[in-house]
Amino acid sequence: LARANRGILYVDEVNLLDDHLVDVLLDSAAGGWNTVEREGISIRHPAKFILVGSGNPEEGELRPQLLDRFGMHAMIRTERDPDLRVQIVDSCQKFADDPKGFRKEFLEDNQEFANQIIVARANLSKVKIPAGLTRKISVICSTLNVDGLRGDIVTNRAARAFCAFDGRTEVTDDDVKKVVSLCLRHRLRKDILDTMDNGDKVMTVYETVFE
Repeated sequence: LARANRGILYVDEVNLLDDHLVDVLLDSAAGGWNTVEREGISIRHPAKFILVGSGNPEEGELRPQLLDRFGMHAMIRTERDPDLRVQIVDSCQKFADDPKGFRKEFLEDNQEFANQIIVARANLSKVKIPAGLTRKISVICSTLNVDGLRGDIVTNRAARAFCAFDGRTEVTDDDVKKVVSLCLRHRLRKDILDTMDNGDKVMTVYETVFE
């Protein structure tokens, strides 16, 4: 956590973390500090980080308190297109044969992407979101019975960030559409009798509110 301060903390199989580690992450994420206490030792250090996690939900559920700490949630499914599957396999083999050469092949594209992010961060403070859009986002959250206000806040921030990344200064309906499912799908209450995907639920309400 000390090394991740002011950076990114990536946790693989985050849904399989022991409870005591989850408690440490929650405390650090909430307060920005981590306290380590052992026999005769007490250390407190800053631990402000962006939390990124991955895991297979079929192997175990993530505790709701920790799930809520993730601003956005993306559902990754296995690629079905045979051509893309072959491309992925070929890329894996190229990386295994020559990791440095493989990275060099994409260096220019990655640098362009990084520069775009740097410019977006510099311009983020200039991006405005109309009051009407902010209200519609809150209507969506209320309609979906999202607990707390974190969903409202994250969706507004994500829409502004996407707008800045696209080189604009005023958030539009389409910006909200791009991010709303990512920001809210993991915040819906679970219903074991409901077979509808949470992302589809969010988009259905979005279409109703923004029609």
